[in-house]
Amino acid sequence: MITRDNINDFIDKIPPSPKILQETIRHLNNADLNKAAKIATEDPALSAFLRNLVNKPLYGFKQEVSDISQIFGILGLSGSQQSVYNYMLTLLSPKKWNLFNLNKTSFDELQAVFSIKWQHILEHLKIIDRDIQSAITLLPASIIVSEALFSKSKKDVELLRSVHDLNYNTILQRLCDTTLFDICIEISIKWDMPKVIPDIIRCASGVNPSDDKDINKLGKWMHLLLFYELSQPLFIEAGLNDFIEFNIDYVEDIYEEFLQVMGVQ
Repeated sequence: MITRDNINDFIDKIPPSPKILQETIRHLNNADLNKAAKIATEDPALSAFLRNLVNKPLYGFKQEVSDISQIFGILGLSGSQQSVYNYMLTLLSPKKWNLFNLNKTSFDELQAVFSIKWQHILEHLKIIDRDIQSAITLLPASIIVSEALFSKSKKDVELLRSVHDLNYNTILQRLCDTTLFDICIEISIKWDMPKVIPDIIRCASGVNPSDDKDINKLGKWMHLLLFYELSQPLFIEAGLNDFIEFNIDYVEDIYEEFLQVMGVQ
């Protein structure tokens, strides 16, 4: 079963963000899309990820977009920064998923859906902030962490879940006194992400509200978004619908508003 040593090993194996990604983000932070695109082009894998992302049906472009400068122009500063962080997470993704019924395509889809829906939420809340928009990128990281930690003990975990009806986050918390969200925060620190990102992620767990009412509000919206998307058919089939415990009391005050933003009647 999982131990703290397993968690430490996982964290230790996470490489620091590559130099090209650091430079790309630095130029995005300086609001220089042209320089950021020029640097990003030097990384073929990053370029391919960006092309695949922006040409998904979710974005609605009739003709394929391939030029990185044009892609960054379409995504804007916030969207471009968020997409680079999303790419960094793919570096952690397993080549073969064992715990969840996922693959590269479906995980990329999950990232894209979270990103676009989070942008809609921030537009609704009239929030324009690159770092806050990028906070959503760490939500899929919790799924990667689960896969990495639990897949080798899949039978034991399945037995524990069937007998005690526990989600993955609760199991980890009882075994190691830490949560999947805590580990995501450690990843954000290792990658030098702005402090607001782990602050929001901590609240998004639904069990660690913040004294900062603005951060807490964003955590509520992210908590709801997590459960809304993981309840969609594609991700139910992947085994993600019972990922962590949904705290309805935490989000009750924004629940109806959230459904309206998602277009649910």
